[in-house]
Amino acid sequence: MSLALRLEQVMFAYGHAPPVLRDVDLQVERGEFVAIAGPNGGGKTTLVRLVVGLEQPTSGRVELMVRKVGYLPQRTQAGIDAPVTVRELVTTGRASRARLIGPLSAADRISVQEAIDRVGLSPSADRRLTTLSGGQQQRAFIAKALAGEPSLLVLDEPTTGVDAESQESLAALLDRLHSELGVTILYVSHEFGAVERFVQRLVLVRRSIVFDGPPHELPGVWHDPSHVHV
Repeated sequence: MSLALRLEQVMFAYGHAPPVLRDVDLQVERGEFVAIAGPNGGGKTTLVRLVVGLEQPTSGRVELMVRKVGYLPQRTQAGIDAPVTVRELVTTGRASRARLIGPLSAADRISVQEAIDRVGLSPSADRRLTTLSGGQQQRAFIAKALAGEPSLLVLDEPTTGVDAESQESLAALLDRLHSELGVTILYVSHEFGAVERFVQRLVLVRRSIVFDGPPHELPGVWHDPSHVHV
């Protein structure tokens, strides 16, 4: 299979501070569903910012082999309090820089509605984002990312502030989107238990990559105790 992204000997530091990441080698194939986990401060969010181009490595190389990336940042950066409806939010994911003003085309409107349908928010499409639950808000932002028809979907701490039931629901949604669309997914969180049974690989980051493989091979001491599947 062809690659979606590759990192080679990546090191990153903020200014003259000690490196946040060092000696990171990572390859993700197109169509994979990968969880990137690790403790707070371990470098996983920095790794994601390097992947989507928001940061540049201090040394090493980051290569992105796909053209369209859907990025869901952490909730603190996502504009949850914006006074917009679900449909208005998702529409912003469709608009291109070349079309910042003026009406969307019929094809654009269809893509927006399809994205809303895929995340199960059709009954709430014209509700204000602020009236939705935390899990529904995250679904709306996933729909925004999907509206751009990405080849790579990157989600940074998507379950922060979301209850355990909603975490399980979001994980099942992502598994379905992965199967239906064939999109490559990077799911970044220190709480990976909800997606553990769905992902093909788990990458554990603690400044460097200390584990990369199937979740069932992860040493038990590193498993997320908040989710137990039987």
